[in-house]
Amino acid sequence: MADLASMSASASAGDPAVRQLIEWFARDGTDFPWRRTRDRYAILVAEVQLQSTQVARVVPYFDAWMERWPTACDLAQASLGEVLGAWQGLGYPRRARNLHRAARRICDVGWPDADRLTELPGVGPYTAAAIRCFADGAAVLPADINVMRVLSRRFPDGWPGTPDGHGWAVGQAFMDLGREWCTARAPRCDEGCPLREGCAAADEGRVLEMTPTRRSQSRFAGSLRQRRGVLMRELTTLGTVAIDRDPGAAATLIADGLARAADDHLCLPSD
Repeated sequence: MADLASMSASASAGDPAVRQLIEWFARDGTDFPWRRTRDRYAILVAEVQLQSTQVARVVPYFDAWMERWPTACDLAQASLGEVLGAWQGLGYPRRARNLHRAARRICDVGWPDADRLTELPGVGPYTAAAIRCFADGAAVLPADINVMRVLSRRFPDGWPGTPDGHGWAVGQAFMDLGREWCTARAPRCDEGCPLREGCAAADEGRVLEMTPTRRSQSRFAGSLRQRRGVLMRELTTLGTVAIDRDPGAAATLIADGLARAADDHLCLPSD
């Protein structure tokens, strides 16, 4: 399959499946707060919060975050401890630390060029493509698991291309299609899927067979990730936690810059 970040923007102007996708999204696309803006910072916040977190959980966090820190410089002026406290409940707090670092860089020197967005802390190829698509309107498909699943099933020969001026709509449509219809385990092929017509995977009964495999997550209960989460919750609530509460988890939080040691206690970072 071709590089998703460099596909032709005009090749699909007459492709019926592409037209159907765009028309369906215009009619039935879900309204999320981050879809009401093209601000790069807001898109960055949303995309970082959405990593490994369900959409419904993210919405209230995104709204509260943007009200508290509406610009990158507002976030840059906050302490990391404040940021981690606001993040509590979303999980994977290193995302908050990287977002804070990215905001400080943006505030200090501005945004990198579009082809250098991965220079921002915590921004990988997917998030860079999402910023280009959802903020800049570029004809780029951010290749998350939803997009890759739809492409593998419905467009196994490759994406025909995004019509000029429709980069944002196509990217968002793929997200909705993968989340609501072309799901991983129970795809709703014959319940009204807007791209059901012409879908060879569905016609041949090979939808699950044509689903990209993904790495299974390790068990959460009793894991180091859970123990870290418990300590971070206590730390952001109480401000300090005894290190001997869980020395192993405490050591990893310190190593990740998410906490600091003060004698025999953990404290929130101050910078």
